[in-house]
Amino acid sequence: MKINKLAFQATLHCLIGCSIGEVAGMMIGAHYGLDNVLTIIIAVSLAFVSGYSLSLLPLVRSGMRLKDSMKLVLAADTLSIAVMEIVDNLAMYLIPGAMDASLNDGLFWLSMGIALLAAFLAAYPVNAYLLSRGRGHALTHNHHGHYH
Repeated sequence: MKINKLAFQATLHCLIGCSIGEVAGMMIGAHYGLDNVLTIIIAVSLAFVSGYSLSLLPLVRSGMRLKDSMKLVLAADTLSIAVMEIVDNLAMYLIPGAMDASLNDGLFWLSMGIALLAAFLAAYPVNAYLLSRGRGHALTHNHHGHYH
């Protein structure tokens, strides 16, 4: 598979995993009226948990031990998730009113969409670079359904 296509798929996979936790964290912060710093801490924490979990699942299902899967996922996904989270949360912080918008405010959802798109665009070249070096998602991709 060409690196650009695999990088796109890896970045999309990361975006899906991270956005589950990110959106949940932002929703928690907005719902409870938490301050911006606490909301971002919750969102980033949940994004890492959900991002790692999405990568762990196919490895564990393929028969890899949880401990080995966790080591592999930490090595493969941390940089991509970190870049995605930095850009996503920076975008949310910089969009006027986004962090203070309520869940029923269109600004909240529009801002989340813009922030997630920016995160994808920032993480894509990171994933392409890592894949070109045999790192990143390539580490986990080689084990999907092939571990015994």
